[in-house]
Amino acid sequence: MAWNEPGGSGNQHDPWSGGGRKPDRNSGNNGGGQGPNQGPPDLDEALKKLQDKLGGVFGGKGGGGSGSGKPAGKFGGYGLTALVAILVLAIWFASGFYLIDQSERGVVLRLGKYHETVTPGLHWNPPIIDSVTKVNVTRIRSFNQRATMLTRDENIVQVAISVQYVISDPKAYLLNVRAPERSLEYALDSSLRHEVGTTNLIQILTEGREILATGVNERLQRYLSSYGVGITLQTVNIESTSAPDEVQSAFDDVIRAREDRERSINQARAYENSILPEAEGRAARIREEAQAYREAVTARADGESTRFLALLTEYRRAPAVTRERLYIDTMQEVLSNTSKVLVDTEEGSNNLLYLPLDRMGAGAPAGGGATAPRSSGQSGQTADFELEQLTDRVIERIRERQNTTTTIRREGR
Repeated sequence: MAWNEPGGSGNQHDPWSGGGRKPDRNSGNNGGGQGPNQGPPDLDEALKKLQDKLGGVFGGKGGGGSGSGKPAGKFGGYGLTALVAILVLAIWFASGFYLIDQSERGVVLRLGKYHETVTPGLHWNPPIIDSVTKVNVTRIRSFNQRATMLTRDENIVQVAISVQYVISDPKAYLLNVRAPERSLEYALDSSLRHEVGTTNLIQILTEGREILATGVNERLQRYLSSYGVGITLQTVNIESTSAPDEVQSAFDDVIRAREDRERSINQARAYENSILPEAEGRAARIREEAQAYREAVTARADGESTRFLALLTEYRRAPAVTRERLYIDTMQEVLSNTSKVLVDTEEGSNNLLYLPLDRMGAGAPAGGGATAPRSSGQSGQTADFELEQLTDRVIERIRERQNTTTTIRREGR
């Protein structure tokens, strides 16, 4: 069924309403002359009204050529063109703003010629006229290379090397050299071959890697500075050095033999370092003991000679007394080391009974055991009396001898 039935009877239906549409109150003002129940508005008519309004704003013809009688604007049909030009200019001006990050620098080219290098922050340059290239100057870039080359002793060696660098001069990096990374690659290969060609194979394979890396770093930096590529090296590392695969096993045997040699030398040096201090200590101790013995013997000899000279002086003064004193001192020194006891008595009897009282106490049983039984009667009493007399005489004789010795010593002094 059609939306609008012919005849305009008011039974107009559409797919969005369940029944007939109510008549429009302003249906008499519709310019289309349609009935009171009008359908959806016409899109072409809406666009035409919008065009008429814009034309009225910019002084164009109004009414869309319907003969409304409005006068034409001062600029005629150029108003829309001016609006478009203003919009294009605004877009062009806004597109000239750009932001440089803290880690970047901006190289500005004006009509293809270097103009300036801008620092971090917000900047504006005229688009199309100026072109800005951002360069990161803090990021560390790396480059790896592996090559096979000859050493000074005409051996072939494979070297793997890595280079880390930063861009120090953005202008030189962008404008001086067409391909800075390729220039770095060629310069690294040249400097590495020069350094390897002046070094022996054994040094490259063993302890000469650090020296090789230092030489490559210095030479490569000189090359880059002379080229003016705006690159500064950070580190140059020798990743690995090895002989060709065909002779790698033989080189491994040589390296192991060299390591064994170094280990044996280190062990011998360690043993030497442990033995030498001990031997030096013993030698120093022997020297000190000999020195002490010499000083002791010399001091004793000096003392004996001094004592002999003093004794000689006393002997010259009193020879008899000195001889007697020397004799007594000698006998006392000799007899003090023996267990025998000599008693000088004035009686002519040869039989002398000596009872060592000082030794009897020491030889008595510690447990206080029983002693031998004494004989009873007169014999026991006589023996006790004689023992007491003998003891008294021995004690008196010893006291006299001590007094005599003391007197002689006093006189000798």
